[in-house]
Amino acid sequence: MVETTGITPSASRRVYEHVKRRLVDGSLEDGVLLSEGAVADEVGVSRTPVREAFLLLEGEGLLALYPKRGALVLPVGAREARDMYDARALVEGDAVRTVLARPRDAALLADLRGIVAEQRHLQASDDLVAAAEADRRLHRAWVAAAGNQVLLRFFDGLRDRQDRVTVATMRRGGGLPAELVDEHEAIVDAVDARDVDRAVALLAAHLDRARVAGEG
Repeated sequence: MVETTGITPSASRRVYEHVKRRLVDGSLEDGVLLSEGAVADEVGVSRTPVREAFLLLEGEGLLALYPKRGALVLPVGAREARDMYDARALVEGDAVRTVLARPRDAALLADLRGIVAEQRHLQASDDLVAAAEADRRLHRAWVAAAGNQVLLRFFDGLRDRQDRVTVATMRRGGGLPAELVDEHEAIVDAVDARDVDRAVALLAAHLDRARVAGEG
């Protein structure tokens, strides 16, 4: 980013991360109109980095900017949520097939096992944002391992919007459900066994159940 205002990149980054976290954890509800001045006061910066952060978040489909009024928190509709899960099933299924067509990736398997273990620990936690982040890292791991940077960026864009749905679903269910972690472990077991058809089928069923839970 070219600096023409004297504002350091870290200032807009702090605003971005502050607002992004509040969007994901649900403390900023759908339809809320954010004021540049109020957010600037919260983070302790001027309005310029707030405006820059809002532009980034608009580009991710999380906010809609209204000149001289602020930024509106965009809701994730039921149809959009279904479409996102369908798109993820295509991207992630292809990624798993690509990964398993290659020699065994011991580092990937260790990473996946570590994330599942972390999720077991998070079952006793009320940190829903951390639980959503762990879920994202697990699914992202095999997309990243497939090596297609275009699909990886597409996946990241999907998850930026979907994380709001993920946290809301966990909140309704009282936290990170054991079934979700069990399903993750079963997928990882299938990847470890290099059973392509089983891994892809388990992944598709897992995403379908997550979609249904998000509609509840």
